[in-house]
Amino acid sequence: MPQPDSSPSPTGAAGPGTAPAARLALARGEQPETDLEVKRSHFLARAARTDTEEEARAFIAAVRSAHPEARHHCSAFTVPVDGAQPIERSSDDGEPSGTAGQPILEVLRGSGLTATTVVVTRYFGGTLLGTGGLVRAYSEAAAQALEAAGRVRVAARDLWDVRVPVADAGRLEAELRGLSGGAGGGIDVEETIWGATHAVVLVTTGDADDAALLAEVVAQLTQGAAAPEPAGSRVIELPA
Repeated sequence: MPQPDSSPSPTGAAGPGTAPAARLALARGEQPETDLEVKRSHFLARAARTDTEEEARAFIAAVRSAHPEARHHCSAFTVPVDGAQPIERSSDDGEPSGTAGQPILEVLRGSGLTATTVVVTRYFGGTLLGTGGLVRAYSEAAAQALEAAGRVRVAARDLWDVRVPVADAGRLEAELRGLSGGAGGGIDVEETIWGATHAVVLVTTGDADDAALLAEVVAQLTQGAAAPEPAGSRVIELPA
């Protein structure tokens, strides 16, 4: 039976019909830089999609290189780990302990985003802000950067092969296309692979209810002669 290319969900393995729930992440590519001024100090903040710790550290280094004259490049990131808690790191980069990196990380946690890094670069304006002022400034700068950034919803969809006689494939495909969902849900027909006597309809589903509906529809249309067979999973990204 033909098997499509597939990749595991970044949030861990899932059995057929049990694709992990969608998660929020930033869109790939460059995001806008925000500028918060507090008593002549400028807090330049930028967020980025970083799916690994290596990508997170590379982004921090790139921001540092882009602003070599700045005194501080404070940061925080969270990246997903298959079957485990996400990796979270933060850095005060020379600011008083707990006044920069941790506040940025708290804002990041509160955003619901994963696979994300935020860097806040400070150009000192000559006036000390105190610990409370620094916490507020770094928190607000991080929040502004995340608010300005484009987001996507990352979702895993289960893949299924449905093998039926060629005479039944067109009717089955039409019926399943009528069940197409939106925003990562429902049943979607990916393609139909035609053979001499049989065709394989490649279908994706969003959750266990969709998988159950798929099995029911296939059983009805084939009088129980066919059933969906698990074929892996696929990760998709949709506008948030």
